Amino acid sequence: MSLLVVGLSHRSAPVSVLERAALVGDEAAKLVQDTLAAEPATEAAVLATCNRIELYADVDKFHAGVAELSTLISQHTGVGLDELTPYLYVHYEDRAVHHLFSVACGLDSMVVGEGQILGQIKDALALGQQLHSAGRMLNDLFQQALRVGKRAHSETGIDKAGQSLVTFGLEQLAGPEPVAEWAAGKRALVIGAGSMSSLAAATLARAGVAELVIANRTLERALRLAESLAEQHAATDTVRVAGLVARAVPRDRVTAELPHADIVVSCTGATGLVLTADELRTALAQRAACPPAGGPGGEGEVALLDLAMPRDIDAAAHRVEGLALVDIESLAEAAATPADGPGPAAGAMAADVDQVRAIVSAEVAAFGAAQRAAHITPTVVALRTMAADVVAGEVARLEGRLPDLDDKQRSEITQTVRRVVDKLLHAPTVRVKELASTPGGAGYADALRELFDLDPQAVAAVSRADAGAPGAVPARGTAEPNDPKGGRA
Repeated sequence: MSLLVVGLSHRSAPVSVLERAALVGDEAAKLVQDTLAAEPATEAAVLATCNRIELYADVDKFHAGVAELSTLISQHTGVGLDELTPYLYVHYEDRAVHHLFSVACGLDSMVVGEGQILGQIKDALALGQQLHSAGRMLNDLFQQALRVGKRAHSETGIDKAGQSLVTFGLEQLAGPEPVAEWAAGKRALVIGAGSMSSLAAATLARAGVAELVIANRTLERALRLAESLAEQHAATDTVRVAGLVARAVPRDRVTAELPHADIVVSCTGATGLVLTADELRTALAQRAACPPAGGPGGEGEVALLDLAMPRDIDAAAHRVEGLALVDIESLAEAAATPADGPGPAAGAMAADVDQVRAIVSAEVAAFGAAQRAAHITPTVVALRTMAADVVAGEVARLEGRLPDLDDKQRSEITQTVRRVVDKLLHAPTVRVKELASTPGGAGYADALRELFDLDPQAVAAVSRADAGAPGAVPARGTAEPNDPKGGRA
């Protein structure tokens, strides 16, 4: 196994760098394709979220792989390599597996324990499969990461801390007031209809907003989301959401809807600002001049939640009186400095985190053992194939020397020779598989090839046949055994 990950996240880079480094449009797919075309990589996948970009690859050389992956991230994000390098982290082999499993469990999230990262890992795997860039190793790795994440959420109480970024953001806006009480009866505008925007819309609907407007560049998608929310809450017995009005508008109607909105949530893939400070000032003036009848619009601050990376809402809105803006940068600060001091809840959360870390460590060990054991399989298959050829050759030679053997005698001799060979090979092949699953066990495959003088081409042929399975790609080599296991680029 020669797994390498190079990336940056809210833990290693300031939001100003993350914002500039965000992959927009089809850049994630292009990055994967260019990585696969690069010499050191045989498989590739990219995990891109609002607060992380991580490039995973199966490489045949560590140092060349780090250099190539770092350069590719720089090229596709548009951030110069010299500026980007101080914020990059590098993990290799088992430490790379440990990192992804920790990410899948929410241990590396801005809000510890959040579960939305599982969907983003699933999307990363789906893109790799679609582009045929995720071979056997990355398919196994990402699928196992999803299982580990689900296990952590089902076996521990990490979900208690695992708010979504949407909920965390709304809590920052609501302050000491519960979100449900703060949002009740308000008018909300959600810009975008992707996964994060859909989650925001559903959260606001559950919180009891009176009106929910979905604005999206593709009106049909906004209509589907609005209709889905209206149907869900029309059937509910909860009085607070029974009267929800959900409607859809094209994104060019956002400025017309702004004066009527008490809460605005934006998360689009736009490359530029969706809402400027001047547009927000104009909306505030219109709101004050013509407050809507029959609702709270026109009173109090307008709450803005920007979950996009790069940002959708002009940061200058922080300085506009009448606006309360929470964005990724302020969420990162809030997550780093929790308002609650240590107490019973904090102790319970720490215990859950420790339990999740134990799960991750055990799963990393199991994954590594399985990968190392699989690495020796082609050598064992080649050995048994060679033994079968030797048996066939000796039986044929015996038939030439003893042509009078009848079919029963010939069959009995053949079976006896095969049993002898199988018994001689059984113990060493079973033992070598066991030894290969231990750390440093990859060398046993080399020893087996040397002891039995196996043809390297025969072993490679088995590897190519295995790699021809669905979802697999041929391996070009192995990583340097003495390379470091992780650290900064």
